[in-house]
Amino acid sequence: MSKPLVGLYPGTFDPVTNGHVDIIARSAALVDRLVIGVAVNQDKGPLFSLAERVEMVKEQTARIKGAEIIVQPFDTLLMKFAESVGAQIIVRGLRAVADFEYEFAMVGMNQKLNPAVETIFLRADPTHQAIASRLVKEIARLQGNVAHFVPKEVEGRLKAKFGVS
Repeated sequence: MSKPLVGLYPGTFDPVTNGHVDIIARSAALVDRLVIGVAVNQDKGPLFSLAERVEMVKEQTARIKGAEIIVQPFDTLLMKFAESVGAQIIVRGLRAVADFEYEFAMVGMNQKLNPAVETIFLRADPTHQAIASRLVKEIARLQGNVAHFVPKEVEGRLKAKFGVS
């Protein structure tokens, strides 16, 4: 019996967007087990706590078919986390050229740390290319409509955070 293919999709997911859910669903079709690594990343000053972000991702991945999906927080170097969960591949979503430039540099560094772990890029679905968690939070904070950018449950959480009815 062959070893299961384990993928890792890391991110802050503050909040999880329709773009994230799309990448997760497409990744789940490519691997046997998909670990969604929810990064602590205090440098980004998250709106949602780590527990809330993990809960949101679990909520949105419960309906996805395909791979076994595990949602797990991490606060270590990405490559150390990938090794700890047995990931052979790291999945990264790309929206635009700026994403590629950043990710390209990260891949080079990660390959030096562990050349056995491959990185694959999935291009964002065109309907989700403009979605960025940072922009979603700003729109929600200014009481704009985020219904096209996030799942309904996440929209409710954003409204609650910003006191919008």
